[in-house]
Amino acid sequence: MVEEGAVREQILALKEERDAVILAHNYQADEVQEIADIVGDSLELARAATSLENATIVFCGVDFMAETAAILSPEKTVLLPAADACCPMAEMVTAGELEVFRSHYPEAAVVAYVNTSAEVKAVSDICCTSANAVKVVESLNETQVILVPDRNLARYVARFTTKEILPWEGYCIVHERFTPEDVRRERSLHPSAEVLVHPECRPEVIDCADHVFSTSGMIRHACTSPSGEFIIGTEIGILHGLSRKCPEKRCYPLSNRAICINMKKTDLPNVYSALELMEPRIHVPERTADRARLAIERMLAIR
Repeated sequence: MVEEGAVREQILALKEERDAVILAHNYQADEVQEIADIVGDSLELARAATSLENATIVFCGVDFMAETAAILSPEKTVLLPAADACCPMAEMVTAGELEVFRSHYPEAAVVAYVNTSAEVKAVSDICCTSANAVKVVESLNETQVILVPDRNLARYVARFTTKEILPWEGYCIVHERFTPEDVRRERSLHPSAEVLVHPECRPEVIDCADHVFSTSGMIRHACTSPSGEFIIGTEIGILHGLSRKCPEKRCYPLSNRAICINMKKTDLPNVYSALELMEPRIHVPERTADRARLAIERMLAIR
């Protein structure tokens, strides 16, 4: 603990020296969330990246999140402490594959989940997050929509629109693991608890839940609901944020197996190293960034 405390102090000192701000996703390890200036989901962190005045952004998350920050703030230095922290779902679609698929549906709009590479965003019309996907789809004039890469999010959105949703067959390896059996088991253990699940869950799991929310939506609901117990169907890193923001509530993981190993690659030593060396730095080619920025900014304009 002494060593961890010393690293924390070194990070805070370097953060001031580098004029840096630390952003962390809700799925990050507890100690990383504790050192962060802002903790949130993809939409909250994307909005934060557009308004921060600091010269340096340390992004504690995975690669596509740091890319999004670099695209929105090209004048800033964006650091990704865990250089190999990738998103397997984002890697399930490439720009070339998407362009071929789109050629078969020339009248369709393309909505790219933020869990995609900069190159995929650059060949899309607009981005979305799990928090605003329905709003984004409903904002479009097109009646046919290609939604990449998460098939579960696409099928969830299809429940709330008359538009034809064409899903890509990607998925989150963490949320895909949840099963209806998990829900039934946890309900039997905690019969008074509400079940909250993420839109990346499979349709049959969503059908078993009480509510469907993004990660930040789960936290807001738990903090404001009269219920005192919740079963949480997303990556277990969110439990730390729940314990901080509504400590009087009891929150249980839908499964203890819901761990994203890529999100957990960031630790305090590599946050310190990133600030000390100003590496690994995220670079997005200008032409790709300019095109991807349009898709992201269209999303951010929707309230």
